[in-house]
Amino acid sequence: MELQEFITNFANQFEETDSSVFTKNTVFKNLDEWSSLLALSIIAMVDEEYGVALKGDDIRSANTIEDLYNIIKSKK
Repeated sequence: MELQEFITNFANQFEETDSSVFTKNTVFKNLDEWSSLLALSIIAMVDEEYGVALKGDDIRSANTIEDLYNIIKSKK
């Protein structure tokens, strides 16, 4: 799993936010489009793409996309 690939997959879950906004340092919870529904989409995407079961606490403890990436890597 590469960070850039994860950022792309993460960004693909958003319909209205421009993909140029997404970097490893993006604080995703500050995005206008962020919602609990999107959190569920991210959990489903991570399970499907990476075979990792994320929990709500994992998302709550992450601030940036890279934080979330590191949590996923630690569970592989």
